[in-house]
Amino acid sequence: MGKWNGFGGKVEKGETIVEAAVRELEEESGLIVSPDSLSNAALLKFEFVGNPQILEVHVFTTTEVTGEPIETSEMRPKWYNIDSIPFDKMWVDDKLWFPLLLSDKKFTGYFLFEGMDTILKQDFKEVAEI
Repeated sequence: MGKWNGFGGKVEKGETIVEAAVRELEEESGLIVSPDSLSNAALLKFEFVGNPQILEVHVFTTTEVTGEPIETSEMRPKWYNIDSIPFDKMWVDDKLWFPLLLSDKKFTGYFLFEGMDTILKQDFKEVAEI
């Protein structure tokens, strides 16, 4: 798709969401994290006009990582300073919720999209726990 994006993917059968996050991070970047080091930061739901399926995205943070990021068939990791995050090269919703993540807020979010680039509706709620 040619967009900068975070690490992630689908939960496999028999796997918890946290186990999937740990696995996907390693598969896509070579980085290793302990499941206990992940902090549940956000729960985002995406709905698309004409598609009855709602995409649920769990966002985690951590400060305990082993290894150095490597390029994989899935992703080419790149570091950015916080003040130069390329929101214009990311999914259109990222610029709306990513600042909340960077300010250590826990939150839920909902987006209704028409196509892949038009947000028809959005809603955020800061929460104590996810």
